[in-house]
Amino acid sequence: MGIDRPDDADEPPDKHSDRPSGRAPAETRYRQEYDADLRAAALQERTESAGRSEPGARSKPPGEQTENDQQPPPGTSWEETAELSRWMWTEYKRRWPPEERPPVDRSKDAPGSWHGDSGQVLEPADNARIEAACDRIADREEKMISPALRAIESQDPHRHLVGFEKCLKGRDRIKEKVCGTINDYRRSPEQAVSLVPDAIRYTFQYEEARYTQGVRADIARLQDRGFRLNTLKNYWSDDQYKGINSQWIEPVSGQRFEVQFHTRISFEAKEITHGAYERLRSGQKPDEFEQMVLEAFQKKVTAEVPVPSRAADIPDYPKRESDAR
Repeated sequence: MGIDRPDDADEPPDKHSDRPSGRAPAETRYRQEYDADLRAAALQERTESAGRSEPGARSKPPGEQTENDQQPPPGTSWEETAELSRWMWTEYKRRWPPEERPPVDRSKDAPGSWHGDSGQVLEPADNARIEAACDRIADREEKMISPALRAIESQDPHRHLVGFEKCLKGRDRIKEKVCGTINDYRRSPEQAVSLVPDAIRYTFQYEEARYTQGVRADIARLQDRGFRLNTLKNYWSDDQYKGINSQWIEPVSGQRFEVQFHTRISFEAKEITHGAYERLRSGQKPDEFEQMVLEAFQKKVTAEVPVPSRAADIPDYPKRESDAR
């Protein structure tokens, strides 16, 4: 579970199990039956369309069928998979609604301290030092790193940065991450913040056919700009996540930042499964059955993501000794 994805806000759970009148009843088919129905409907539509477009066409007897004629019907499109996956996630949330937490009582907090939603606390002095470190990160992003990424983006019109307006991680999320390292590893607030690898994050999205050559070219462009590659992890062979994540260092300030490389579909799959990923890595671990459901959901969505040609050949840096995620 090593991948740290963007902190997307999850949808609020349904507060009422009863559906309003006029809406369709909850889906009662098993997932396999639902998939089969979708595939059958799609196949029927393609068959009827072919019949309409070729009114004089006749069915070929078995002896005249070509190899292409004997291929199994194609699977559902990504759009169908995405729609089904969102429905599955809605049903999951009905089965396992998020626990309602009482609001955090901050009435007795010292002025200038920070109190996180999960109970973490920063004393005023440490909080002030982390705020100052976050100010420096925001300044480096605005003046040094983002302009360079925009310049790199302009060098190839066939791909673009997505989610650019959210490239800075929220300060509360940074504080949640560094609280443990300050308390458990006796790091200074500045040291703890400097080790957050994705306080700044960018995502390049490519056309499928241009993905591999585009990623290789952009890695070279980042290096030409003087950024130092710290790590690169290729997850195109993974069964619960598809894409490439890389971490870089700006040489003058030492600021770390992350760059992810996706296709449109792999990025959308990541967004769809983000809630499952967050639940699996939460402090309150799901029980064995819920964990199995969440992992199966991620695998189901990820299995439908097309892998661009030779994308899996882009090497990790440094070479991974294990495929831990």
